[in-house]
Amino acid sequence: MSNLFLKMKNSSHTIPALTLSSGATLQEIVIAYNTMGELSPDGCNAVLLTHGYTSGQDMALPGSSAVEGSWCEIVGPGKPIDTDRFFVVCPNMLGSSYGSTNAASVNPATGRPYGSSFPDITLADIVETQRSLVDALGIKKLVAVVGPSFGGFQAFQWAISYPDFVDGIAALTSAPFCPAADVAGIAKRLSSDPNWNGGDYYSGPGVKSTVAKMRSETLKVFGIDAVLERQFPNAADRDVEIVRLAEEWADKFDANSMLILMKAAEVFDVRPHLDGVKARVFLALSSTDRLFPTTMAEEVMQAFVRAGVTAEYHEIDSQFGHFASGVDAEKWSELLRTFIARLTCR
Repeated sequence: MSNLFLKMKNSSHTIPALTLSSGATLQEIVIAYNTMGELSPDGCNAVLLTHGYTSGQDMALPGSSAVEGSWCEIVGPGKPIDTDRFFVVCPNMLGSSYGSTNAASVNPATGRPYGSSFPDITLADIVETQRSLVDALGIKKLVAVVGPSFGGFQAFQWAISYPDFVDGIAALTSAPFCPAADVAGIAKRLSSDPNWNGGDYYSGPGVKSTVAKMRSETLKVFGIDAVLERQFPNAADRDVEIVRLAEEWADKFDANSMLILMKAAEVFDVRPHLDGVKARVFLALSSTDRLFPTTMAEEVMQAFVRAGVTAEYHEIDSQFGHFASGVDAEKWSELLRTFIARLTCR
């Protein structure tokens, strides 16, 4: 068992009610989270760690199933996000499946799972729940918001929603907009499962088999073959391991969460609002990532320049695609350490 695990504290925060961007109201929202390190007396040494689309608040643990790869080499005592210096908070997103309120949660108004009645949410809504958590923890300012992929979306949204509260953001294999969100494709695949029942499947067999198949396909797009090649040189053995990983994940992640969060990604684009960003920006893309290709970098950096945003860009030379931020942490994490050090000197 790692020292980081021993020092990690798991908890949850309850928000009595939140009016969402859509105008709908969610009652009794629970946000699960982990913390590492200790908050300073002035409340100004916190780093918010934001996870990806299908991962959760355990992303910094060894063996984490995070698609972006475990961040255990990035977060911890003496590491680039140094828990001896910083109070690190990693919340599970609203709508996700690892303890926070989602479609499988019981609707207090009906006593039954929300299912298809769970309202649409946005990145701004997700950040609002995180701000409530941050305030409850006594944090007065964030040194940085740091995350990969969908976690990068959250970081950018923080810089827009609370420009005076965040000194810097770091987005890995991410962008200030979502280049491709296949909500229709996901909905079609899920609805093809005879047990889908319009998203209200909690009293029946469920749709795990379909979700596991979708996960296997996603892992391959993200670059899992390269990650597993050393351990499983034989392609057939890799396929067996991919199926195992997908089924293990499908046991925990709710199908409705896939739709809810992808809908939020589909409408995410903060480029029109970048002129309101005061935080410094750290952006790193993987040379083999098919979701956020490095060809995006020039366009994104030009947008930062036009908006007057202080930003730096790094390319991660990696064979591991979307997994690069975790699997190839040694190729970029010291750059993050330097970036954060500059923030704490401001």
